Amino acid sequence: MELGVSRSSVSVWVRDVPLTEAQRAALAQRVRLGPLVAGERSANAAREARRRHQDEGRRLARERGPRYEGGCMLYWAEGAKSRNRVKITNSDAGLLAYFANFLRREFDVRSEDMRVYCNLFADHADRQREIESFWLERLGLPPPCLRKSVVNVYSRYSQKKRQGKLPHGTCALVVQSTRIVQTIYGSIQEYGGFERPEWLD
Repeated sequence: MELGVSRSSVSVWVRDVPLTEAQRAALAQRVRLGPLVAGERSANAAREARRRHQDEGRRLARERGPRYEGGCMLYWAEGAKSRNRVKITNSDAGLLAYFANFLRREFDVRSEDMRVYCNLFADHADRQREIESFWLERLGLPPPCLRKSVVNVYSRYSQKKRQGKLPHGTCALVVQSTRIVQTIYGSIQEYGGFERPEWLD
């Protein structure tokens, strides 16, 4: 029943009411378990939302054409299997550009909502700005999409064997979206004819 008064007022009214030991124990349990119950309720709601996104992905897999399927298969092969974000890392700029366009075309992702993380080697250090610009240009992204790059220094035992092998290092393309990544997971499962419960949990 709603009294229409503040909790502080009610607290003043009832503070002198004696409680039995059983009532005190029940209140203490509510205080202890309240956050756990709320957390479980929130987790269940989030899981149900992910399940709905996967169901949508299964539907899209049945309705959309080969270009949509190609983007999903690429993510199955190369994408990180995160629960709440789309992340794909590669040294092939054409591959990442293809996937960026897939996100724009199939999910209406704006360029401004994409993030780029470059992973460079020590021999790239003097060309860092040039390499970062290369990735932004190839992916069609504005400079604010770039996040801080990581430059890996050579260990004393490496003998610099990686020099020149990846002229532009690797790049990670990231979009923070539970909806998109779970939709892709649903589509992948529909195409592959399997269930992958860990992608939901």
